[in-house]
Amino acid sequence: MSDQVVRRLTPVVLQRFGRVPVLLLEGPRGVGKSTLLRAFAATQGAPVFDFDDPGMLAAAKADPAALVNEALPVFIDEYQRLPILLDWIKARLNRHTEDGMFVLAGSASYDALPPGTQALTGRITRLPVMPFTQTEIDGTGNTLIARAFEGGITHTLAESTTTRINYVERMMRGGMPLARTKTTDPERFEWFEQYIRQSIERDAGELRRIGHKTDLADVLTRTIGQTAGVLNISKVERDVKPSWRTTATYVELLESLYLVRRLPAWGVTVLPRSIAAPKIHVVDSGVGAHLLRLTSNKLARRDPAALTEYGHLVESFVVNEAIRQVSWTGDPVQYGYWRTADGVEVDLVLERYDGAVIAIEIKAGTGISPKHLAPLRALRDRLGSAFIAGITFYTGSRSYQAADRLHVLPIDRLWTTT
Repeated sequence: MSDQVVRRLTPVVLQRFGRVPVLLLEGPRGVGKSTLLRAFAATQGAPVFDFDDPGMLAAAKADPAALVNEALPVFIDEYQRLPILLDWIKARLNRHTEDGMFVLAGSASYDALPPGTQALTGRITRLPVMPFTQTEIDGTGNTLIARAFEGGITHTLAESTTTRINYVERMMRGGMPLARTKTTDPERFEWFEQYIRQSIERDAGELRRIGHKTDLADVLTRTIGQTAGVLNISKVERDVKPSWRTTATYVELLESLYLVRRLPAWGVTVLPRSIAAPKIHVVDSGVGAHLLRLTSNKLARRDPAALTEYGHLVESFVVNEAIRQVSWTGDPVQYGYWRTADGVEVDLVLERYDGAVIAIEIKAGTGISPKHLAPLRALRDRLGSAFIAGITFYTGSRSYQAADRLHVLPIDRLWTTT
């Protein structure tokens, strides 16, 4: 594993920059947005105005017009700390608009900013920068999801050598750049503790007024306890102190900070009896494993609660790996999960702009039976030719085609070179 991880998103940033007036790189704090922004700014011979620098932030507050009227392109890091800046950017765009004027980076969702500051609709493109994928960490250049859209899934007689403990180690490490540098469990534990504390005590408070930070921390733990499940805010509210309304607001806040991801229902408008409730996924499996207190020792002694949590975390891990690969393709792709009123469910559905669909099921076990393939069969039969491929990922060792356009793959096919 190389110490220097190469971002697969970099070519997409270069491509999008030349197509829109304002490009926004957004994602969790600590995933490398600043590094990506500075490297790109260097190619343009431009400085980066960093609002994490108190002096720079104070200067921008005192005279935002001076900042937005700097020589183009203008690069601004942690822009969400001064939301009113967007109004000044809009004013400059109103005078003259061209592609490649501003590149912003932020650790909070654009949707979370006050409505009055969301002034750039139609002139801003948002690009998610998320924790590293396993193929980026390993430097393998895997393009499985892109190949799947082209019907390019292949199989090999070679068995996967990734063991269950290997999968557990990868999930507990996650994809946060600094977390992956910690070589011992205590070091990693302390890093995640500090990361979560900063998210709750600093970052959340910059977006919303919070009554009790311990309540928000409780909501985070309970919400991540539902990872890979249908979001049930009422259940979270029953387990913590805040009211239902406050709990719902806190879940939205955690989503705005990219600690959790709401996976929308897919197929509601086109497939009868599809349910509309979203699922919830932890964004980084390392954060999830830490908050769930999932350890190798618990799994080794087959603790029942730990095994259940492991199965849920495997699903969130794979969902995020696949969605991040989608972001590199440069093609518009919608994603969600599909579930019917009678309980048929597909964990992840990826629909490209042209209607092509890839469906993914995720199993934590080492064997696949015909009943495990039933949801993918049901969706394939409903969609017909729009259904390009269905993949069941599992922790077993064999790769094979189970039926027409249905494939069974070890999870590590998302990052190995085969």
